[in-house]
Amino acid sequence: MSTLDHPAVAKVAAALREAGLERAADGIRILDDDVKTAALAAAALGVEVGAIANSLVFKATHGDVERPLLALTSGAHRADTGYLAELTGADRIGRADPEFVRAHTGQPIGGVAPVGHPERLETLVDRHLARFDVVWAAAGHPKSIFPVTYADLVILTGGTAADVAGKEDDPAS
Repeated sequence: MSTLDHPAVAKVAAALREAGLERAADGIRILDDDVKTAALAAAALGVEVGAIANSLVFKATHGDVERPLLALTSGAHRADTGYLAELTGADRIGRADPEFVRAHTGQPIGGVAPVGHPERLETLVDRHLARFDVVWAAAGHPKSIFPVTYADLVILTGGTAADVAGKEDDPAS
C-alpha cells in the first residue's frame, strides 16, 4: 500500500473533497521522508517554517473531564498552554500522549491532520497563519501534507481564529 492509499490519508482526502476543497485534496503530497516537525516539512517543501500548520493535540481538563483540543499553530512559534486554557475555559491544558492523540484523531503524532478524525475536535487556528497565501498541513500520515488557505482552514475545521502563541514566541510581536 502506498502512503496515498493509507486509510488516514484517504479519510483526509475525503473530508477535503466533502468540504469542496478539491484543490487541497488533489494537492496532497507524499514526501520521501517523515516530516514530523515544522522545520522538516518547511525544508522538504521549500517554504517558510511559519507557513506550516502544526496540528498539536492537547488534553484540555474541564473539572474531571479530559477532552482533546486541536491547536493549529504556525511552525514559527509555540502555543502558550496557559493562554489556550483561557481561550477555551479549561482548568488546565497539557500535552497529550501518543495513545490519546491516536484515540481522538485516528492519526499518529507527526501526521495529525486538521480533519479526518472520528469526531470533530474543538479547534483553535493560529492567526499567524493568515500571513501566508498558502499554508501546509499534515494529511494523516507523517509523510503526507496538503496546501490550504488560512480562511479555508478555519472553515474546514469549524475552528476559532486565535493568537495562540505567547508574546515572547511570536516574532511579529
